[in-house]
Amino acid sequence: MTPGLAKMILYHHPMSASSRFVRLMLSEYGVDVELYEERPWERRPSFLAISPGASLPVLVDQSGYPVVGAFPLAEYLDETRGAMARDRRLMPDYPLARAEVRRLVDWFLVKLESDVTRALVRERVFKLEMPAQSGGGSPNSAALRGARANMRQHMRYLDWLAGTRDWLGAKTISLADLAAAAAISVLDYMGEVPWAEAQHAPDWYSRVKSRPSFRPLLNERVRGLPPVSHYADLDF
Repeated sequence: MTPGLAKMILYHHPMSASSRFVRLMLSEYGVDVELYEERPWERRPSFLAISPGASLPVLVDQSGYPVVGAFPLAEYLDETRGAMARDRRLMPDYPLARAEVRRLVDWFLVKLESDVTRALVRERVFKLEMPAQSGGGSPNSAALRGARANMRQHMRYLDWLAGTRDWLGAKTISLADLAAAAAISVLDYMGEVPWAEAQHAPDWYSRVKSRPSFRPLLNERVRGLPPVSHYADLDF
């Protein structure tokens, strides 16, 4: 725990889907934070003091108290900001609808992360920045092939969701859409989304990334890895 702060701090990485999810949520609720980019593989002692597992994201509130991880942060922000947002709340009112939103947040931030995103980001981004003793080096081609094969299955599911619902998890935009768009945006930055195989997902994604909360993500660039040409286009 650190002394009181003038502004909340978010420890994040620009290619972390969970970090992007929380950044979108903060922006949708109009919460101004100071961003600190963290490289979790460096295991800085001061960062481990607030996140013992070197997990991202971490929000340090104005009292200096850290909230660690996307799921605790989503609950914290829903309770402290969402409850006052009325029709802009990112969680539906009814328990079963809230359960569906939570299921989809878990799907995109845990299952998609495990099946696809983690491997592609590690092999194509993190390894470029990591020293050899921390696992840096050339990409593992087998890991890339496996993640890309898994992505096709996930894309079919996303396309089905987008084609059968107005929004993925509720009648209005919700945390489910932010979680999915956060993960997809990371993959899209690297050109790893098979858009040509989808009928409905592109329209859904265009709607989400046209929101003001998405602009900072579309304007960011990762050192040594420029995005694909269509990344920042609102209509593609």
